Amino acid sequence: MKGLLVSGFAAIGAGSGAMLTLHAGSDLDPMHSVISEYVWQSAGWLLPASLTLFAVGSALIAEALRRAGMSRWIVALLVAWGASMFMIGAFPTDRPGVPLSLSGGIHRYAAFAAFLAMPVAGLLLARARIRYARAVRVLSGVAVGALLLVVIPYVVRMFGIPLSNDDIPAGLTQRVVVVTELGVLALAGLSMLRPAARRGVSPIMA
Repeated sequence: MKGLLVSGFAAIGAGSGAMLTLHAGSDLDPMHSVISEYVWQSAGWLLPASLTLFAVGSALIAEALRRAGMSRWIVALLVAWGASMFMIGAFPTDRPGVPLSLSGGIHRYAAFAAFLAMPVAGLLLARARIRYARAVRVLSGVAVGALLLVVIPYVVRMFGIPLSNDDIPAGLTQRVVVVTELGVLALAGLSMLRPAARRGVSPIMA
C-alpha cells in the first residue's frame, strides 16, 4: 500500500509541476482567467497532461484507501473525482466567445462533478476520524464555499444578466477550489502512511 501512496503523491506532484509550468509560461491573468482557458496557450498540452496525472494520483490513493478498509463511498468519490479530472482534460473548453459545444458541455459538467465530489469525500473522511481530520474538514469547507462562488456567475447568466469573468475574480475562486481539493486528496493519502491512522478508521464508515 505504501507503494501505491508514494506513486500517487508522485503523480500529484508531477501534475502540479505541469500546471505551474503552464501558468508561468502564459500571459493570462490568473485572477480572472479560468484554468480551462490555458489549453489555448502555446504550451496548452500541459493542461490535459496535468489533469491526467491528477486522475492517476487519485486512482492510486483511492486504491490504497480501499485496501485500508475505508468506506466504499469515499473510494468511489475519489475515483469519480479522478475520472472527472481526466474528462476535463480530454474534452477541452470552447474558446472565449464561441457558443457552447458538446466538448465544452462535457468539460463544464465534468468540472462541476469533480468540484463537488472531493469536498463530500473530505467530509466523509473527517467523519471517519482519519489523521488530519480537522484539516481535511476545513479544506473541504473552503472548497464548498469557493465552489458556490464559482457557480453563482453561471446562475446569474442564466437569468440573462451579462457578467463576464473580467467583472469577477473567476480565476481566483476556481483556483481556490482546485488547490483545496488537491489538499484534501494529499491529506487522505498522508493519513494512510502511518498505521495508527488506519486503526483509527471508524467501523461505521468501513
